Amino acid sequence: MKKRMTQKWIAMICGAAMLALLLAGCGGGSETAGGSGGGTGGEKVSISIWHNWTGQDAKAVAMRKIIEDFRVQNPDIEVVDEGLPTDGLKTRLRTVAAADEMPDLFVMWPDAMTKEFVKGDLLQPIDDELNANPEWKNGFIPNALDGYTVDGKIYSVPMNLAPSSFIFYNDALFKKYNVKVPETWEELEAAVQTFNDNGVIPIALGNKANWVAQSTFFSTVADRITGTDWFLKAVEQDGAKFTDPEFIEALKTFQKLGEINAFQEGFNSLDETQMMQLYFQGNAAMVVNGGWALANLVNNAPPEVLDNTHITIVPAIADGKGDPATTSGVVGTGLGVSKKLDGGKKEAAMKLFYALAGPDGQKATLDSSTLVSYNIELDKSKAHPLFVELYDLVQGIKIVPVYDSKLGSATVEVVNNGLQELLMGGKPEDIGRKIQDTQAAVVAN
Repeated sequence: MKKRMTQKWIAMICGAAMLALLLAGCGGGSETAGGSGGGTGGEKVSISIWHNWTGQDAKAVAMRKIIEDFRVQNPDIEVVDEGLPTDGLKTRLRTVAAADEMPDLFVMWPDAMTKEFVKGDLLQPIDDELNANPEWKNGFIPNALDGYTVDGKIYSVPMNLAPSSFIFYNDALFKKYNVKVPETWEELEAAVQTFNDNGVIPIALGNKANWVAQSTFFSTVADRITGTDWFLKAVEQDGAKFTDPEFIEALKTFQKLGEINAFQEGFNSLDETQMMQLYFQGNAAMVVNGGWALANLVNNAPPEVLDNTHITIVPAIADGKGDPATTSGVVGTGLGVSKKLDGGKKEAAMKLFYALAGPDGQKATLDSSTLVSYNIELDKSKAHPLFVELYDLVQGIKIVPVYDSKLGSATVEVVNNGLQELLMGGKPEDIGRKIQDTQAAVVAN
């Protein structure tokens, strides 16, 4: 009897142990799919992110800090990040897009790039996350989400505001040589002449990564001459062509800057960092760059240059069809989310997405002397005076499309290469024809 009872208890204990193991297995699976933290329930999940926050400017430093803080706060999520220069990132993304091997998260651009990636079935929308956080969704400035919206679905949010064309100028050099800050194109050409006569580089340019001249300067010059409506029609190949007289005139106007030596020698061999160094060293009176350059200026320019730096827009061009109170630009880069993400990996990735692009990330961006497309009031008493100057300037101007945000990627490459050729003496009509033929093929496909 005693022996039978002992065997019975052993059987019951063994059965209970097996049941506990089964329950633990089931519970573990459930926690991995949607538990706390990164949604991995103790099982570490790995996510990848590609970005262009590689420099020592305040914006890049702030974004890298958010990623580092995220790692500390989420030990069950491994974040594998890779930083690339902007031109390298764009090239790499299009390479992996062709192979359908996108990283989990990646910095991407609105309008043309977003549309191309959606067409390639590479992205997933973030409407569910935005609708679950209505304060976040409703916090963006009007039309900020348009560039990331395709067929009614939202695929990202802007992480900054990126007007791409300002003239940063060293007022000490302007005063030393009695040069007026240009408000007209003729005054800009006169300033170039005076600085050249005195051995000062008029405008620093680093166009080795060939997007610089197009994005920071030509897009605005062209809009001054052709007007925005003409450009948007040419993009769609609907009643306007890049062989039209107004566009050829824009090319000729920009080419003249090369002819009068507005830039230093070897400008197609220097990169954007070297361009800014010429300005930091006091060797150049002006540098034309996007609003993003201010974070670099504030962090890295020597006091004698920073304290004398002011900001204006590209001057008006006589008889142009465009509004002179504008600058080219976009609402800012966002984060793309790979179509392949699901389950715990998607939950972890969206948690990092929110840390970088949610309200706290937007504030960190603004605090880094970088403009945002989000409704946050700037505390001018705490901001750098030069950033306050930029912030106030932007309130009074309108942003028009930068060329590389609207044109197809193949056309953008032709434009960028064409501008390098143009500044070295290429024929404007031939360059216009190449751009027209490429964009017509893009639209036809």
